[in-house]
Amino acid sequence: MEKKNIVIVGGGITGLSAAYYLKKLIQSKSLPYTFKLIEASYRLGGKIQTIKRDGFTIEKGPDSLLERKPSAIKLVKELGLEDEMIHNATGQSYILAQNKLHPLPKGTYMGVPKDKGALMSSSLLSWKGKIRALNDLVLPKSNNDGDQSLGKFLRARFGNETVDMQISPLLSGIHSGDIDEMSINATYPLFYQLEQKYGSVMKGLQKTMPSTKKKNKKQKGAFFSFENGLETLIHRLVEAIDKESISMQKSVDHIEKKEHGYHILLSNGDVIKADTVIMATQHDVVPKIFSQFEFFKTLQEIPLTSSANVVMAFDEKAIKNKVEGTGFQVARNSNKYRITACTWTNKKWPTTTPKGKVLLRCYVGKPTDQEIVDLSDEEITELVINDLKQVMKIKGKPEFTIVTRWKDSRPQYTVGHLDRIKKVKENIAEQLPGVYLIGSSYDGSGIPDCIASGENIAHEVLNNLA
Repeated sequence: MEKKNIVIVGGGITGLSAAYYLKKLIQSKSLPYTFKLIEASYRLGGKIQTIKRDGFTIEKGPDSLLERKPSAIKLVKELGLEDEMIHNATGQSYILAQNKLHPLPKGTYMGVPKDKGALMSSSLLSWKGKIRALNDLVLPKSNNDGDQSLGKFLRARFGNETVDMQISPLLSGIHSGDIDEMSINATYPLFYQLEQKYGSVMKGLQKTMPSTKKKNKKQKGAFFSFENGLETLIHRLVEAIDKESISMQKSVDHIEKKEHGYHILLSNGDVIKADTVIMATQHDVVPKIFSQFEFFKTLQEIPLTSSANVVMAFDEKAIKNKVEGTGFQVARNSNKYRITACTWTNKKWPTTTPKGKVLLRCYVGKPTDQEIVDLSDEEITELVINDLKQVMKIKGKPEFTIVTRWKDSRPQYTVGHLDRIKKVKENIAEQLPGVYLIGSSYDGSGIPDCIASGENIAHEVLNNLA
């Protein structure tokens, strides 16, 4: 069998997952293939970054994985990390609206009510808003076969008040985006599918989602991390891949198609030859690397948003927060607040915080407030503390503060996203055989999605090279 060389560009969770599964498959099949992962920065893991300070375990990026997503738990088991897993403490979540913390009603899925009881118990909604939302049970199915915005679909089913006050804080917050711009087909096609099958989103959720009735046995949290932080996953992946297969602090300047394969020009002047190239980078760098191919400019239509998170450590005597729960989201029409959410980390993840201390993690960067990310650390922290003082008593300054900015780092799946990606990948298949795009810009932005895309591409690459 002919020797083949595979190059992976990008050392985030997607690229590392691809490298891990490539190595595993190559070894299991005794193939004469080699691979190289190229990362431009000084570290691996992308947005997953854990630091330790004064006894605290602090996440600068994502803080957990959703256990029900099979790709993530499968990888954890393969890496032998099960004994290090910890689950989040379950507790009440809130939405900050009208200068008050409102409990997110039980019996909702992503803020969408599953039944009448969940709707009627909501303190976020007026009676007029609740009655309007009940229309979802009697409205006819929509007949929109194409893509549409998630906000447009949900507003038609439940009304503006329920969307703005209860649903948007969660769905917009998760994606750092605007619910009225997000593609339903690319983000939450489930809602449309349920409406089409059952005639109502609420009826569909009742049929397909687990009961939320209380059980005697306390349920474990749906999310998990590791005792030493989420970056544990990255370290174990790197160990499994082997550092000799990884090149760091070298960026890819240009990739040129040759008669047989590709030449990859690195920033230090080196040229690597490859039969296959897996682009596990954010989409906005791809048109620059393949500048001679006009069709990649379609990727520039994918917007990027920025956000920042502010971690603050306090002595517990400095904080009076009598509310039991794990944190809150901010209603998107609450223009009074600059923050979008706050996690009471010491309550959600008790092992992250020394006894007698409090750890808060707040987020800023609404789609309509992107300029806040460019403020100084001191300015952002002051704005965050002023907002927090509206819902809890804070005495004195934090013991320390860590501000992390994620500039232009959240790809937005706007209406038509799947068609754009399909068009680009069809052009690649025709003009650049052996080149693949994977990662959060394309087919799912969550960590489990990225892990799954890495595994899937490993199988696809080897099948095509055979």
